[in-house]
Amino acid sequence: MSHQENMHLALIEDDDIVRQATSQWLQLAGYQVLEFANGQSALDKIPEQFPGIIISDVRLPDIDGMALLPQLLSHNPSIPVILITGHGDVDMAVKALHKGAFDFVEKPFNPERLLETVARAQERRKTQVNSDERERYLEQAEGLERILIGRSGAMVNLRQQLLKIASIDTNVIIYGETGCGKELVAHCLHQVSQRNKHEFVPLNCAAIPENLFESELFGHEAGSFTGAIKRRIGKLEFADKGTLFLDEVESMPPGMQVKVLRSLQENTIERVGGNTAIKTDLRVVAAAKEDLQLHPEFRQDLFYRLNVAQLYLPPLSERGDDILLLFEHYTQQVHSGTRKASPSDQQALLSYPWPGNVRELKNVATRFALDNSLTVGEILAARPNLTTEPSSASLPLAIQVQNFERKVLHETLQRHNGSIIDTMEELDLPRRTLNQKMQKYGLYRSDYTE
Repeated sequence: MSHQENMHLALIEDDDIVRQATSQWLQLAGYQVLEFANGQSALDKIPEQFPGIIISDVRLPDIDGMALLPQLLSHNPSIPVILITGHGDVDMAVKALHKGAFDFVEKPFNPERLLETVARAQERRKTQVNSDERERYLEQAEGLERILIGRSGAMVNLRQQLLKIASIDTNVIIYGETGCGKELVAHCLHQVSQRNKHEFVPLNCAAIPENLFESELFGHEAGSFTGAIKRRIGKLEFADKGTLFLDEVESMPPGMQVKVLRSLQENTIERVGGNTAIKTDLRVVAAAKEDLQLHPEFRQDLFYRLNVAQLYLPPLSERGDDILLLFEHYTQQVHSGTRKASPSDQQALLSYPWPGNVRELKNVATRFALDNSLTVGEILAARPNLTTEPSSASLPLAIQVQNFERKVLHETLQRHNGSIIDTMEELDLPRRTLNQKMQKYGLYRSDYTE
């Protein structure tokens, strides 16, 4: 809807001269215009899923404007209808506004006034069409797209990488800020792998007291310490043939890192208080907020054991319109048929920095769905002032370089309205290299053309 070729109008006017003049003016402004001389022909020929807006004279030879309006809206209640009225029809037009008309313009009208009204209607239509597209996406999404929701290049790339890594059956580190959904990604990795018939065992390393860590991971025999009344199976053993997810792995105590490394190297564990080596076969998926290789207390040998493959989960602020898609998804989860985000709500969602990422968005969406009196802006204004923004320096160097490269490509394409030639010249890149990088980062020329 942002491109002129998608700016559709249906014009219903019985006066040939007025219709032709108005149509010509609208076409010069960049709109595609369907012309109708009476109401019935418009009802017969305007498609049910017409993507534009309708301009109609109130006085038509066959159908009264008040009778025509509900018929125009019956197929698509969200379509904006602008009424053209004579002086004596203003009261009728005001009543039509209460019955769903978008606005009215009084004859004789200034063309600029009409274009201004059309532009406002077009913005509303664009918002509605985009909302409809998001609804269709959510309804039709299958497999990973239904869980790892998003149409941004970053999310498409994440799903593709996840599928490749899942088939290799190797250890993985997932990097991402707090609240991005790292455990959800780990669970998806398990579900699409050959280990999905066995257990997915999550463990938050930051939530376990150090004195209980060994027992939690390795289990213990009855009587091995005070309070150990009976044998307990640890997470490593329970995850046998499945997947062990170590969240916030950077918080693992240094003493435990040695024991975990040995267990992964030898594929065995010993319960606390036991002497028997128990064979294990598991995949370890670790999650971290910062580059483990740069963490002063994280063992390099354990890092290399875990870092066979990497996945990077982008912060919500880098996912563009996925914010609106996820917001709609979470409001629907509260109850179907809930109210929609208005254009101002959507603007507030897109301009907010989302320090709490998807977890914070879900909270805002839930509040919005439950309280019809609150706008998104009011909900966000009432949130705590989180001034500490996460630093990209905590991410692996390779990820930082990729983020920088994507940002430069995005800004250059934006500056040149998607011109490949101009982008190649400014960045001194061969066409093939530019195409490869655009594909890698999910950047499409059509997103930048006007």
